[in-house]
Amino acid sequence: MKNLAVLGATGSIGDSTLSVCRQNPALYKVQFLYAATNVDKMLALCLEFQPRYVALSNTDSALQLKALIKEHSLLCEVLPEEQVLALLGSPEIDSVMAAIVGAAGLKTTLAAVNAGKEIFLANKESLVMSGALFIDAVKKSGAKLWPVDSEHNAIFQSMSPTLQNDIGHCDLATEGVSKILLTGSGGPFLEKPLNEFDSITPQLAIKHPNWSMGPKISIDSATMMNKGLEYIEARWLFNAKKEQLQVIIHPQSIIHSMVQYKDGSVISQMGNPDMRVPIAHVMGGGHRINSGVAGFDFFDSENFRFIKPDYTRYPCLKLAIEACYEGQHATTVLNAANEIAVQAFLEQKIRFTDIPDVVDNTLNKVSCQAVSTIDELLMIDKMARESAEVLIHRGVNC
Repeated sequence: MKNLAVLGATGSIGDSTLSVCRQNPALYKVQFLYAATNVDKMLALCLEFQPRYVALSNTDSALQLKALIKEHSLLCEVLPEEQVLALLGSPEIDSVMAAIVGAAGLKTTLAAVNAGKEIFLANKESLVMSGALFIDAVKKSGAKLWPVDSEHNAIFQSMSPTLQNDIGHCDLATEGVSKILLTGSGGPFLEKPLNEFDSITPQLAIKHPNWSMGPKISIDSATMMNKGLEYIEARWLFNAKKEQLQVIIHPQSIIHSMVQYKDGSVISQMGNPDMRVPIAHVMGGGHRINSGVAGFDFFDSENFRFIKPDYTRYPCLKLAIEACYEGQHATTVLNAANEIAVQAFLEQKIRFTDIPDVVDNTLNKVSCQAVSTIDELLMIDKMARESAEVLIHRGVNC
């Protein structure tokens, strides 16, 4: 039995991870649960899983949780924020589900990587921001990296064992891979007339047609920025060149991604759109374990569609693909500006159509520079966030 840390325990990936733990109680001991502010949900998880450690990044929330844990006489230590990284690097943790949304997950994920842990990577922003630095850290420490995103997990499953064992340094051409086909649903506005985009509300944008996700990733799916971030992540995970990566819209979300080989064959991974499937794959160490998800019924499915992305409809996707090949600074700025823009949209400070404008303007305003350390990345991230905030405050097109 391995000791598991779940980072982002109260979010949608955390829910799915703990659901898989319930299905397979002999595989993992939930040792550490970490989240931001959700006191009530974290208490419920503590009562159920009895972790040895728990932490909330918000100080007031952590104090509330500590009082409730004492009230319920739980043998669970509420760690202060400054001790979280040390715990992730300690022998008390074997495996880490890295599912904190956004740039906030970078430090914790890297702490686990540097300690050589088994990493279930659901925090795509870690690779979007740190790219080569992250991959180099994995190789140096000997950490085991498993891709959790449904698309990257599908690509992983569709590759040879040689490529699976060389994540970050894959030689796709030598193994006969001609192209990675990264699928995306197109979000809730695939058919919506472009002249109606200015009237899109947050309530409409978070209603994904296939997946149950948190608000931030739901908005990213609607703009297809999420697919852009996944494109960048795929570039680093699979050491892919530009001509080896292609995005395809597949509205049904049944084919989660594909790998095309030079002999003309295509291998795909398919299944119902439920994150417990890729999570069960990685938590099983490549062995098939029970996910709690029903098998896909081919006789109850609609016809599959495949559509070429329209950058007029999805400008965020185009921005992400361009940033991918401009350097690490560009993808860091892209991610930071997008996080600020999405939050502003959710708070109804800007329109849906302003999101790509905020990102584009921030990319143009934050100066390019070489990046060689995580501290330099975090400084660029801070500069980009400040620039995006100023743009929103003054008016996006200023």
